[in-house]
Amino acid sequence: MYRIAALTVAVAAVCITACASAPAATQPAAGESLPVVSPLKNIYDTVWVHSADGSVKTLEQVANDLSEFDVVFFGESHTHPGNHLAQMQLFQALRERYANMSLSLEQFERDTQPLVDQYLAGEIGEKVLEKDARGWPNYKESYRPLVEYSVEHKLPIIAANAPKNIVICVSKKGAEILDEIPEPDRSWVADELHVDEGAYLDKYMKIMSGGTGHGGGDEESDDEETGDESQDEESSEEELSPQMRAMVMRSFAAQVTRDDTMAESIALHLRDNPDRKVMHLDGNFHSASHLGTVERLKMRMPDLKIAVINPIAVEDNTAPAWTDEDAATGDYILLVQEMPEAFVNEDREMEFQRDLMSKRMGNKCEYATESAPQD
Repeated sequence: MYRIAALTVAVAAVCITACASAPAATQPAAGESLPVVSPLKNIYDTVWVHSADGSVKTLEQVANDLSEFDVVFFGESHTHPGNHLAQMQLFQALRERYANMSLSLEQFERDTQPLVDQYLAGEIGEKVLEKDARGWPNYKESYRPLVEYSVEHKLPIIAANAPKNIVICVSKKGAEILDEIPEPDRSWVADELHVDEGAYLDKYMKIMSGGTGHGGGDEESDDEETGDESQDEESSEEELSPQMRAMVMRSFAAQVTRDDTMAESIALHLRDNPDRKVMHLDGNFHSASHLGTVERLKMRMPDLKIAVINPIAVEDNTAPAWTDEDAATGDYILLVQEMPEAFVNEDREMEFQRDLMSKRMGNKCEYATESAPQD
């Protein structure tokens, strides 16, 4: 049972730290009204909804509103075409309203900032950027448009994320491993991690102990494919063994390593460039409901005016709808079509999960001093 539960925790951790999918909108309960919006005719179609009043907005209206914010978090499903098209459209619209925009990306890690800067300056080519700066597998179709727009308009790009190799160490050894990491490597992650009790940990625990998957499909990012696997019996945080809880907390520390590093990266940029505004892209788990990276940025710069956009995959493309729970995940929600089913055969899904975990369990912490087993 422990091995099964451990597999569930590890798979769920991959889903959260490496990938995100838009949560599917559930049908409103009896008595709730169904908002009427235009159908989503293809996978590029999206609908903007202002969460405060449930009104459907145009891109121009959204940009007019969000141009008043200091930082806009645009949560994403990493490989959803509609999500990425909307990001490009909004970033362009924001820059047209405020020239000093900066783009912040989860998709580049902090140690690659010099390479990103060299690319923006025209000193290296795209192949070098992709290879040496460890561009995600979907870089060209998903992030290239934003990067090239930034090149054209001389806009800074923040390589915001924590390096994957350090995140792996934290997931296997806990946050204490950071004390063993020498400079300059240690500076590539946030100086302070926030692993305190709170709504974000509760949300993380619910996913880990309840067996609910965060991401689905064959999306890939950070060289870790996603998937989810449910336990045969649901469990609660109270039912976790001490060994399992320790594993979950190491996994949470790894998640927070990304969140705090992205938050610190944005904060440092704004302190050095107080005239700039930022649009930050991340997997939607990092920013939904103003948790994760958002709350950690607020801890560092409490006076910032921050907005969150969260994607919601609808159940019926012909009559897109959302619930109050969906609306609560962002200042704006972006209605998108659901991505295709990842699997229709349970045996094939289990095979995929086993391959995924075999790959992930092979990850080693290069900073660990001892040779004892790491899991």
